[in-house]
Amino acid sequence: MRADLHSHSNSSDGTEAPAEVMRRAAAAGLDVVALTDHDTVAGHWEASGALPPGLTMLPGTELSCRLDGHSVHLLAYLFDPANERLAGEMAEIRESRLHRARAMVNKLSALGAPVTWEQVSEIAAGGVVGRPHIARAMVQAGVVPTIADAFTPEWIGPGGRAHVARYALDPARAVRLVRAAGGVTVLAHPRGNARGWRIPDEVIEELADAGLTGIEVRHPQQDEPERELLTRIADRLGLVGSGGSDDHGSLTGYRLGTEVAPDGAYERLVEQATGAVPVTA
Repeated sequence: MRADLHSHSNSSDGTEAPAEVMRRAAAAGLDVVALTDHDTVAGHWEASGALPPGLTMLPGTELSCRLDGHSVHLLAYLFDPANERLAGEMAEIRESRLHRARAMVNKLSALGAPVTWEQVSEIAAGGVVGRPHIARAMVQAGVVPTIADAFTPEWIGPGGRAHVARYALDPARAVRLVRAAGGVTVLAHPRGNARGWRIPDEVIEELADAGLTGIEVRHPQQDEPERELLTRIADRLGLVGSGGSDDHGSLTGYRLGTEVAPDGAYERLVEQATGAVPVTA
């Protein structure tokens, strides 16, 4: 069973449509792919209608959380998307993302960067707006040479001149919300945060006490020593050791299927969920 349990489409900040993500997942030889766009399930319908034979889609999302000023990402799977409390929180996060993006564009304009809201909206194409869309607009406008150069203190990196904070969930509360909606949760890239913050062991233990189901032990930004350490933590706490490519299409070099979950992880996650079921062709 080859299961990539972390991927994104243009329903959030990936570059490919949900149907194309499914096509590429099958081409990569995957048996299961999770569609985990940021704070939305908008791509699930298109993805489920485009599944090639032999591929299963695991419905999910990547919830935006914050702890002590640091960004924490929580993968949530197989929850009831009609659950009012969880759906309401996700809607509030998306609304905050929209206001934050507009404010950041205004700050960029004040700094002399020729980036407009129309450019960002066109790039987002109706998906949940995130900083990668703004970064892509900055590259198009010639403000920075690469997307990575946008995520610095000079521009839209944390604490940067054009950075703006937004609403995010407390991670323990997010875990409980997903569980109440019948879903399961996996802490995403706890030692592979692009901003350099490593989620402490004691925080993982607190989230396990709150009902966390698993930890993403396999991720492109986590090296082998970190994977081994996270696997030991997962085993000690009785958590599922999961994994995925965190593919964003062209933004991450089309790496769908380059990381897969350990054997049995997918099955363990599914058997603990009650809010929804995986989708097959």
